[in-house]
Amino acid sequence: MSKIIALVIIAMMAIQVIKPIGLPGFRQRRDFWKLAVVAFAAFALDVFLTHLT
Repeated sequence: MSKIIALVIIAMMAIQVIKPIGLPGFRQRRDFWKLAVVAFAAFALDVFLTHLT
């Protein structure tokens, strides 16, 4: 699951740099770092849920 999350986030970051996504908070090219924060949170949640079970 974490590999899929990584690939999706990397793709979204590349798209954000090329052409902004347009969602609130992601309207400029320099906002791609916010996707890295979302990725970190997603990985943390994935690790937490994996170790919980």
